[in-house]
Order: sequence, then C-alpha cells, then structure tokens
Amino acid sequence: MRIVDVLVTPGLTGFYFDDQLAIKAGAVQDGFAYVGEPLTPGFSAIRQRGEAVSVMLLLEDGQVAYGDCAAVQYSGAGGRDPLFLAADFIPLLTELVAPRLKGREITTFREMAGEMDHLPWPGHAHLHTAVRYGVTQALLDAVARTGRLTMAGVLAAEYGTELAVEPVPIFVQTGDDRYLNADKAILKRADVLPHGLINHVRAKLGERGELLLDYIRWLKGRIEKLGGGDYRPVLHIDVYGTVGQAFANDPARISAYFARLEEAARPYKLRIEGPVDAGGRAEQIALLGELRRTLARSGIQVAVVADEWCNTWEDIKEFVDAQAADMIQVKTPDLGGINNIVRSILYARTHGVGAYLGGTCNETDRSAQVCVHIALATRPGQMLAKPGMGLDEGYMIVYNEMMRTMALYGALDNTAGCSIGR
Repeated sequence: MRIVDVLVTPGLTGFYFDDQLAIKAGAVQDGFAYVGEPLTPGFSAIRQRGEAVSVMLLLEDGQVAYGDCAAVQYSGAGGRDPLFLAADFIPLLTELVAPRLKGREITTFREMAGEMDHLPWPGHAHLHTAVRYGVTQALLDAVARTGRLTMAGVLAAEYGTELAVEPVPIFVQTGDDRYLNADKAILKRADVLPHGLINHVRAKLGERGELLLDYIRWLKGRIEKLGGGDYRPVLHIDVYGTVGQAFANDPARISAYFARLEEAARPYKLRIEGPVDAGGRAEQIALLGELRRTLARSGIQVAVVADEWCNTWEDIKEFVDAQAADMIQVKTPDLGGINNIVRSILYARTHGVGAYLGGTCNETDRSAQVCVHIALATRPGQMLAKPGMGLDEGYMIVYNEMMRTMALYGALDNTAGCSIGR
C-alpha cells in the first residue's frame, strides 16, 4: 500500500495557548483573558486560541489516515519548542514533510515513525514536536488501515506487548472549577480525579497548605455522598510545585504535610503531582528522590508523580533510572513522535515506575483518540481525559474510543491480528 497524497488543514484545539512567563510575572485575568503584554516569543496575547494542523494521508485504496499536530498549553516555556501556529507550520508540512511521504510504501510503524522523528528541520536538529506528534499519528493510522487492524493492535504487535483486557483507568481534570467539575467526575464515576489545578500558594494551596487540606476533606465528603460505598476513585492532585514553595522545599516538612493530606483522603489513595519545582532536571531528580525516601521512612503512602523537568524521552529515562517518583507523567505532545511515548511508558513499567499517559488540555479529539490506542497497547497506570477543561467532553472522547476499540479486538482481521502478545 502506498501513500498517494498528503493534505494538511488548519484546526483548533480543545483549549488555549497561555504565556506562562507572563502569567508567572503577574498578569491579571480579565474574565477568561489576561491583561498585559506577552513575554514569550511568538505570542500575540497572553492567552490565545489553541491551534492545530490535521495531516491526512490519502492511501492508494481510497482510505484516508490522519493525525493532528498539537502542542501543550504552555508552549515555548521550559525549553519546549516555540508556539505552534497553523499558518507558520503548514508551509513546513507541505514543503518538507509531504514530499517525503508521497509515493511512500507503507512498511511498519516503527520504521516510518523513526525516520520522521529524525527528519531535520532547517536550523534545528528535529522537526517541531507538534509536527512529529501529528505526522506519526497519521502513520500509525495508515499502518492500521493497511493491515485492517486497530492502531492498538499494530502497536502491540510491533512492540511485543499484550493488549489491555480491562479499560485503562481514566484521569479527569477539573480545571479551576474544581468543585462543580469534581461533582461531574464523581457522577460519571471517573477512575482518577480531580487534578485540581493547585497552581498558586496563597489562592489555592494556602500558606500552610490549609486550603488544599480543606479541599481534600470536601472532596472525600462529596465522593461518599454522590458516589456510594462501592466507588473508590484514586485522588490525584497536581500542585505545580506550590507545596515546595510553601514548605521551603524541605522534604521533612513536606512529608509531615503529606501525612495530614493522607489522613484527610483516607480511605482513598492519594497521588500528588509536581510537589516541588527545583529549577532544573538534576535538581528535581535529587529533591524528589529525597522526598520519596523521607516519605518511606515515615510510612506515608502518598504517591509522588513527576511532571516538571520530565518532558522528553531522555528526561523520562533519567527520572526512571533514578527512581525519583512513584509515577511519571508522559506528557504526550512534548515527546514528538508517538513512538517515543510508547517506549517511555514501556521503559517506566519495566523498571517498576508507574506510567501516566498524560498530555494537555490543548490537544484535539484526534490526538486523544490515538492516545487511547497507545494506552491499550502499553497499559499505563492511567491516562488523561482530554482535550479541554470542561471534563465531560474529554472524558467522553477517551472513554468511548476505549470501549469501541476493545470491542474490535476480536472482530478485525478474523481475530488473527488482534490476539497480540505472541
């Protein structure tokens, strides 16, 4: 099967691009927008619409394989590639990427994704992460359509894994509407909740952590009231380094605070994502490692989830090798080709570290669907419901794609291609 043509179209994501540098510098919100001048290169406003580019591969039998190029909400920050705007990158896709794919015989996903992941971008070592993310999604879809398999089946066959026979737990995020959306998550019986967006010490965590403590107590009460005794979700809170800010990055003080959070959450398991931000990868690994050891000595079972300074395949490998966290977020658009997402999850699992197939609210329905197939083939501990911050829509997209795909395991290719793991 050959690729006979490549089409690209501008698209929108499920959220927005935010200038993190300007926000951290004190930009004031005006309704849903921000007042002030952007500080990160490429931004025309502190908050602007999220953009994507759809890549469509026309196959010689008339089928169309597609994927979406998308980048994270805080693009251009923390060493990430620059802001991804459709008008800037459509010419790159049509002039550099498309000629490499037109007329190409479809072989294996790993071969084609590896080539695309290393295709140079003039002036850079690699193509923009968003471009690699979307193009490799389309290539996976093309391989699946050629073999008449699910995308999950292709990945499981090529990487020697077994497809998940139970749904992968889905993690929903409430955004700033952490009370109303928590109720929604409970009513939908989400596996993991609420994320919470605790990204400011005074306004959301509390100078002594008291606001988050009160929120967890409230959340526990809502679960008991709305969910019933047979509903036992995992509580996963992202604190964006604010706990470290409040407690001077002192592992002993943080550990004592975590003991209070654990008591407030009991009997529900508690995970805290990004408890500290040490300002660099090596420093973050060292500080998270010390925090984990302090928690273990105290018998505190709050799980530490790594996010800050853990973006690329190389970052993830270093965090895993150092056993710096109980769980690693694999932030999908930051890894470029989805082949890197697969190997990151498998590497973490092989080395006894939990893998969280994450991403960003600023993705698309298509990238979320493809990530479901990655989850079913690699079986991470949880995956993010995305895109958007409305909770219902992202959860629906991920849940429905997972249910549909699992139902297709035994239906495609006379079951031969879907009994993976042999």
